Amino acid sequence: MSSDSGLSLGTSKSRRALVVTDMLNDFLDPRGALFCGEAGRAIVPVVAARIDEARRLGEPVIYIMDEHRPDDREFEMFPPHCVAGTRGAAVADELRPREGDILIPKRRYSAFFGTDLDLYLRELGVKELVLVGVCTNICVYFTALDARMLGYEVTVLRDGVASFDEEAHRFALEQMKSVLGVKLA
Repeated sequence: MSSDSGLSLGTSKSRRALVVTDMLNDFLDPRGALFCGEAGRAIVPVVAARIDEARRLGEPVIYIMDEHRPDDREFEMFPPHCVAGTRGAAVADELRPREGDILIPKRRYSAFFGTDLDLYLRELGVKELVLVGVCTNICVYFTALDARMLGYEVTVLRDGVASFDEEAHRFALEQMKSVLGVKLA
């Protein structure tokens, strides 16, 4: 379960991949450093079901994992969270990755910024992304933005994304749809 988890790159027949964004203990556990509230907890069963469906269909499941250094500059804006090697940076137990899943750590909002995500997707022949996770108005939004700028088709599952701020969540969904051309399902 790593970025070199035995997945045979270039042989996938899937044109679609599931991108699971920041479903980590620091966002989903009430004791977490940046708990997203009950909205975050409420999407866990939806995300788990979509992960099972993607695996059944043979679609790549890609976990995007916020992972910071202890001195990360993001902590000037947000409390320290998802520090590499801590329980807070681990995927929530209910959504634990399996062998063959791709795990991609990130230090910034977009799953594309400074990561190998685009390279993996292109090697797999993926053209469409299905996004789930937290936070709708931050990491999901910026990932959708970069995905669209890179030419991917993007679908966001309304019931599979959440934020600690309901108004920002709704605004981000509308912006993704009307400005970025993201499909909402």
